[in-house]
Amino acid sequence: MIPPIQKSIPYNGMAAATRSGAALLNGSTGANGQVNLVLWMGYTPPPPVSQSAEYISLKALVAKFTQEHPKIHIRMEYVNNDYALQKVTVALQGGEQPDISYQYGTNMPQVAQASQVVNLTQIVKQPRYGWNDFVPGERDVATVSGKVLGFPALVDNLAVVYNKTLFAEHHLATPGPDWTWSQLAADAKAITDPSKKIFGLTFPADGSETTVWEYEAMLWEAGGHILNSGNTQAAFNSPAGVEALTWLRQMQQAHALYLDFHPDAGNSETLFNSGKLGMIITGPWDLSSFPNVHYGVQIMPSWSPGGSHQSISGPDNWVVFNNGPARVKASLEFLQFLTSPDNLLANSMATGDLPTKLSVQNLPGFAGFNTKFPGAGVFAANLKNVEQARPQIAQYPRVSAALGREVVAALLGQASPQAALNSAAQQANSYLVAP
Repeated sequence: MIPPIQKSIPYNGMAAATRSGAALLNGSTGANGQVNLVLWMGYTPPPPVSQSAEYISLKALVAKFTQEHPKIHIRMEYVNNDYALQKVTVALQGGEQPDISYQYGTNMPQVAQASQVVNLTQIVKQPRYGWNDFVPGERDVATVSGKVLGFPALVDNLAVVYNKTLFAEHHLATPGPDWTWSQLAADAKAITDPSKKIFGLTFPADGSETTVWEYEAMLWEAGGHILNSGNTQAAFNSPAGVEALTWLRQMQQAHALYLDFHPDAGNSETLFNSGKLGMIITGPWDLSSFPNVHYGVQIMPSWSPGGSHQSISGPDNWVVFNNGPARVKASLEFLQFLTSPDNLLANSMATGDLPTKLSVQNLPGFAGFNTKFPGAGVFAANLKNVEQARPQIAQYPRVSAALGREVVAALLGQASPQAALNSAAQQANSYLVAP
């Protein structure tokens, strides 16, 4: 973890951060006014080309930016995203930080403790950055303790992917954008066939963050919250939280819910692709895993007609580090370029990634996105339902772990939904009082 005594500071274009000689070699400002930047990103370079679309797209955008800004040179360096926080922590301690680093949204509370991270709060208010064009959930993840510390780099969300063939075989109406959890439950029970080991729906049951964030979307749709407004007490053991968990438990009791105890191993994806699942709640990253299914995509149901269809997202960020005013200015110029609607559209068409800004969906060329990546257009439209984010506090992973354990306990009938959530809340509250 980055030493907690350090605090984030605003960039005012004047004071340069202290840098070691090694850092100057990694990225520098030349005598002729050329600025050399180091960009850490986790996109896998080829070969194979087939698995490097994001790297190739980013490299092309860097080349385009360099052509338009010949005084700025950007060196891309691969850093595995899973270790980006660890590596940048070490680099910061030696004064060898990059200019821009890709970081998971969940890393932001730790990154925020570094004095070298650039505070973007005032900067993003400038119209040219289009800050309000990013969806609220993206902006929330980039913000820690009221300070904007990153530009959204990647966005996703959850929706329901359903097997059109199974729906037709059971004479079920195609799910519409105004559907409810009651309708989903009825459809799932109709599709379930124990003799053929076919389930209506799947749910991750390993107690990990995968379990929690699917539950949290249901919690929000029911009008609940994860924590109170000050992030000092658990709030998920509310009637809304109980309603969501009770629904899952009842689906399990009806044998219509396949509990996936190894969600990261692709069990549910394999079952869906083989026609053994009627529906799977997942994100756009999974669509390519279903070549054998005639599928459709629909937004999350609401608890009552006309109710909330909120989704959840796990946005990642580009974080800027202060290596002096010239390099910070150049970094901001690049990120403004990278997140401009036209370039976001180009990246989405090249990679299948959702555009991080809503206005991209209004561009003429966006019409081909869903054609090239079937189903992805629904996920893009679903970004309007990403209205909030998980709490951006250092204690969240422990809160999530407690909640995940108790959700699984309720699903297995080891505790009632209310008792399970009360137990998770008690554990969470003990974590929240710690610094």
